[in-house]
Amino acid sequence: MDNATSATVAKSELTRGVGAWGAVAVNVANMIGTGVFLKTRVMTCNVGSAKTVLLVWLAAGLLSLAGTFSYSEIAAMMPEAGGDYVYLRRAYGRAVGFLYGWMTFAVAKAGSQAALAVGLAIFMNVAAGGAIEQWQLGLSLFGYHLSIGGLTLIALATIWTVALINCASVTSGGRTALALTVAKVALILCVGISAFVFAPGSWSHLAGSGLAGTCEGVAASARGGYAGFGAAMLGALWAYDGWSNVAPLSGEIRNPQRNLPRAFVGGMLVVGSLYLFVNAAYYYALTPLEIAGVPASSSVATEVLKRFLGPIAVSMTAVALMISSLGSLHSSALANSRVPYAMARDGLFFRALAHLSPRSNVPARAIVAQAAWGSVLALSGSYDALTDSVVFASWLFYGLSTGSLFVFRKTMPDAPRPYRAWGYPVVPVIFLLVTGALLINTFVAAPRQALQGMAVLLAGLPLYWYWSRKNPVS
Repeated sequence: MDNATSATVAKSELTRGVGAWGAVAVNVANMIGTGVFLKTRVMTCNVGSAKTVLLVWLAAGLLSLAGTFSYSEIAAMMPEAGGDYVYLRRAYGRAVGFLYGWMTFAVAKAGSQAALAVGLAIFMNVAAGGAIEQWQLGLSLFGYHLSIGGLTLIALATIWTVALINCASVTSGGRTALALTVAKVALILCVGISAFVFAPGSWSHLAGSGLAGTCEGVAASARGGYAGFGAAMLGALWAYDGWSNVAPLSGEIRNPQRNLPRAFVGGMLVVGSLYLFVNAAYYYALTPLEIAGVPASSSVATEVLKRFLGPIAVSMTAVALMISSLGSLHSSALANSRVPYAMARDGLFFRALAHLSPRSNVPARAIVAQAAWGSVLALSGSYDALTDSVVFASWLFYGLSTGSLFVFRKTMPDAPRPYRAWGYPVVPVIFLLVTGALLINTFVAAPRQALQGMAVLLAGLPLYWYWSRKNPVS
């Protein structure tokens, strides 16, 4: 093979430019969003007891950790771009892999990124004293007059700024993820440490109850008993969601056999420890009754900081939420753009998205396509309804991906396994049983959302039929 051909082949492959810390940062940043600042109020209303809320945070963290053990083995065995798409396609066939990729690109991740960008704009507006929402941009296009508000402009600018950073190179994307993650972790530690040091608190608060609190916006049916515990568990799992998001980036992580398990398990342990620490600080500073009475428009972190900082705590918390949203958006865009790239490479999506930039060697077209669709969702305002509808489908695929571990142990018994899932087969089975219970509970408690999630999946079948006929397996 001559030098020119060698260069072409090398350039057609992704660059393994993300190190161990960058890989951990991607998972940590994806998990730490706004949930740790906002969910404790609702969870206190769900179960009442501060000790029970802490137990729920621990249980949800352990369940997510159980999932990371299985993902660590599979990802280290198949360190390829696309993550779950690759595992599902190889374990269950092209159709299942495509439906996962369809849901991820069209709804789940694009909708989540739109929501994060809009949330960042809202938090920036709070920090700016409401000045941003006063902005208006008028455009005349083909005889139509369009008016775009300041919040929407900030959201769109954020989506495209993140896309441009990720188009530069995977190394710069990983470094940006690491920097934002360090900032997020430092903010959470500052909130917790400040509460313990400066707030006039007491450990006796752990013995109180919040069931009699105002609980604005929390349904009576989700307060107390098994229903309340289940609702609190779903809230905590939502805050932990993102523990598998480094998987699509597997093809660009250095020494993946060693660093992928570190990213999954290490990232989960970091986030679980932070969540337990800051929630203990919340209950030290405030009673469960006070936490349950926090207005839905505020956050527990804001009320804690108000105890010793006064009104400036509102702006400070808004800045913290803004940085947290930016970190989650960046890491999500970095990792999940590799799913449409992997699908296109296999002939199951638009072929152009399989192109790698000759300058940066990243799937720039897939990154731009993801940003464009996220912008459409941000403009439409439909992202919340869309993301709510795929919670069921997301957990269905978590279960299927974990179940693929059993498939691969049977069909590929001699494949190199640099990491073997801890507790196999007991821990993966427990994860699958709890996942099944959550899916059943979703059908019972929120049948409309579950059916909408199934509808989203079924909507992808005609597209799969088209691309699979156009590009049959040779």
